[in-house]
Amino acid sequence: MTRNFFQLIFLLLSLCVSRPGSAQNGQTVQIAVAANFAAPMQQIAASFEVSSGYHVAISAGATGKFYAQIKNAAPFDILLSADQSTPTQLAQEKFAVPKTQFTYATGKLVLWSATPAIANVGALLKSGQFKHIALASPTLAPYGAASIETLKALNLLEQVAPKIVQGESIGQTYTFAATGNAELGFVALSQVWKDGKIQSGSAWIVPQKLYSPIHQDAIILTHGVGNPAALALVAYLKSDAAKKIMHSFGYE
Repeated sequence: MTRNFFQLIFLLLSLCVSRPGSAQNGQTVQIAVAANFAAPMQQIAASFEVSSGYHVAISAGATGKFYAQIKNAAPFDILLSADQSTPTQLAQEKFAVPKTQFTYATGKLVLWSATPAIANVGALLKSGQFKHIALASPTLAPYGAASIETLKALNLLEQVAPKIVQGESIGQTYTFAATGNAELGFVALSQVWKDGKIQSGSAWIVPQKLYSPIHQDAIILTHGVGNPAALALVAYLKSDAAKKIMHSFGYE
């Protein structure tokens, strides 16, 4: 009786391990995601979880802040950066695996206002007829650096500087503009774009010639080495299903 009981338990355990998806359900991949990519990553993660059985834990914020946290042993498996230089630097400093780095998306900068029906947001910027303009920290967020590049290219930085409200991340910057604390805000197109159009407010998609391309790279961190969920998610980010979601948010 006892022997049969243990044989039954062993059989049940074997079935649980071999059944597709059941083993993966206990595996989690911890990812640090640039704030501009938070919304598409939520959708990608949901699709990935259904298809793989793995679980994705998402933390969104400023790339520069994640860099500091990773160097201080934050338990992230993957970094989805807003630039290329941060993953490269982490790899050089032995906090990430160099051969796993790849560009997952190219972002676009947009000047946005929560106020609808502004005929020309770009003209409003040049006129100076506003009290505040929000942008992300250029030292922490690549979209902030692109915003400064844009203002310099337009010869407006000196004029606009006293009106700047600075967010720690592009997410906080969007909040400043969305709540009206700033009439204008340089944000990521993905934060206001869905399925081929601006979702609310008024916007000027900043011409690419005014700032350096925002190539966003992902990399597996040393904490994620040996985690099958991390490897599976990186592969999924390169899939057509993931790319379709990215395109819907305006990424190239």
